[in-house]
Amino acid sequence: MTQDVVTAKIHQPRSPLSRGLRHKRLPGLAAAAVAVAAAWLIPLAVPVMPFLTVAVILGILSANIPGISYAVEGVLRPGLEYSGKKFMRLGVVLLGLKLSLIDVAALGWGTLGIVVGIVLLTFFGTLALGKLLRLPGDQPILLATGFSICGASAIGAMSGVTKTDHRDTVVPIALVTLCGTLAIGVLPALKGPLGLDAIAFGHWVGASVHDVGQVVATAQTAGSAALAGALIIKLTRVLMLAPIVTVTALVERHRHHRKVAAGAVDHAEIKLPPLVPLFVAGFIAMIVLRTLGILPPPALAAAGTAQDLLLAAALYGLGASVKVRSLVQTSGRAIIATMLSWALIAALAYVGVHYI
Repeated sequence: MTQDVVTAKIHQPRSPLSRGLRHKRLPGLAAAAVAVAAAWLIPLAVPVMPFLTVAVILGILSANIPGISYAVEGVLRPGLEYSGKKFMRLGVVLLGLKLSLIDVAALGWGTLGIVVGIVLLTFFGTLALGKLLRLPGDQPILLATGFSICGASAIGAMSGVTKTDHRDTVVPIALVTLCGTLAIGVLPALKGPLGLDAIAFGHWVGASVHDVGQVVATAQTAGSAALAGALIIKLTRVLMLAPIVTVTALVERHRHHRKVAAGAVDHAEIKLPPLVPLFVAGFIAMIVLRTLGILPPPALAAAGTAQDLLLAAALYGLGASVKVRSLVQTSGRAIIATMLSWALIAALAYVGVHYI
């Protein structure tokens, strides 16, 4: 083979289709970057609003303000969908660096068992509610994952296993974000009437509120001790993401094999989820790294910032798919399931904190 031929192969241009797809994503990715910057600044003026919650709200506003919504549905859509899917998974991976198994073990087996029990009862209770109310598609399992574990990031992780279409995650994420935002105002108002001291209140918040940022915004109203207790309980819930997603992948594979054995589908028609999705394996690896103490504090801080930015971009992209009018008109049963699930986890957590 001559040198000219080798050089030609090395410098052979990439597919025009792949280059065109990347170029189509750029406007949407740029819009997400601008929205993330705005979402970063707004909490400086309104500290009660968590960064990630603001990102979702900005996305929803973008999808519903005349003029901007046209661009969101048009030129920005490819980049926003890419952000909502890929950045969400990368953010979930980095979320693992917030978890140390040493901190979780320090809770003791009793407390750990109570937290795991709250997660499992909320998960299966919400799943049953969703099916009882005949929610469409994967909404029951997505709502169950979001409410029981860690809100939108858990929904993003589960949707990767269930192969849920990007747009079908919009309603669960919007509703779980709504409840988490309401919790910032509702739970502190209930602290006195329920007779909770600062520590018990922090545990209640950590066991019942969805997103980590919302936990911080809610628990800090009762002081630093409440915040510390809330975070360790919350992060223990996050630890449940890996086993629940992995078990769901096993169930999906078993369901597929049963359909193939019954002749209902051809083996090639459905792509099986991996036993452990790659991003879940990455999440577990990050937990191990944090537990071993390999990474220095500056690296952990940088990873935490990167995780927040990635999740904010993903949530903006997902929020930009929410049409408020359609959500209100078509999601009545989902709203009912959401309110019942919120009440369920709040009640379970309230009972649980009395035994922690």
